[in-house]
Amino acid sequence: MSTRSPQFPALSWSTDDMPDLAGRTAVVTGAASGLGLAVTRSLIAHGARVVMAVRNTAKAEQMRAELAQGPGEAVVMELDLLDLTSVHRFTAAVHERFTAVDLLIENAGISSQSLVLSPEGVESQFATNHLGHFALTGPLLDLLGNGHDPRIVVVASALYARADLDLDRLDGSGTYSPGRAYNRSKLANVLFGRELQRRLQASGSTVRSFVAHPGMAKTPLHTTYPSPALRLVTKTAAALIGRPAEHAAVPILYAATSPDASPDSFYGPTGPKLHPQVRPAAFTGPGLDRDASRALWATSQQLTGVQYLDY
Repeated sequence: MSTRSPQFPALSWSTDDMPDLAGRTAVVTGAASGLGLAVTRSLIAHGARVVMAVRNTAKAEQMRAELAQGPGEAVVMELDLLDLTSVHRFTAAVHERFTAVDLLIENAGISSQSLVLSPEGVESQFATNHLGHFALTGPLLDLLGNGHDPRIVVVASALYARADLDLDRLDGSGTYSPGRAYNRSKLANVLFGRELQRRLQASGSTVRSFVAHPGMAKTPLHTTYPSPALRLVTKTAAALIGRPAEHAAVPILYAATSPDASPDSFYGPTGPKLHPQVRPAAFTGPGLDRDASRALWATSQQLTGVQYLDY
């Protein structure tokens, strides 16, 4: 059975169609390079204040100097999603500094890493790409509730459709595959983003949760693979079909800012590499598993100690 998502007509939309974001505050994880930096740059160009939530604050400060030329502004704050203590410290600092957050773009991630465990004993890709963002989201919901058209955008991958969640082996036990672990983390992103929307809606919150993906993007993410063969394969693929980060970011920015965006669609890029359009797609395969969504939520609460939006 095919796992390809049913797709809908491409949308005629570009970053030129983004609204004025003056007075609005966005938190972007992984904002110092690649896709996150491209998202940050566009948000600032349209007037937003962007909290650059990053591990490498020195690098982010260098980028901030460049971004200062835009009408918005950048604020650098330290966040290591693999370290839950860092996540808690970050959310407390955001509360000290801001009374409202309008956008939370959960972009940061690692890909196809050798087996490393978080302090909680969880494989690092799942811990970083999903658990860190899960722990980040709950404590910021009150500030998002104070925002204007508040949105959360979970950045996933179409590779989620190939994944098996397998919550019983989050420590990487058995035969560990970096690629399969990455795909599982992306399935967790999809299931989390969709379950988050259901729970927000059930609670009567004004906050909405969206899921989007960049397709194959030319970013530093692919240079971190431990296998030289895999680095070569992905470098070749990126050269052939990969989009520059600023174009790969378009679907994420659409989900974050377009008044026509719907949490029911999975947004990704289509069309030419340098002139992409946004194409909405239906969720499919394992992304439709409600039982898996609930199990993931319960497991995430247990592993992070962060509880919110319980039914």
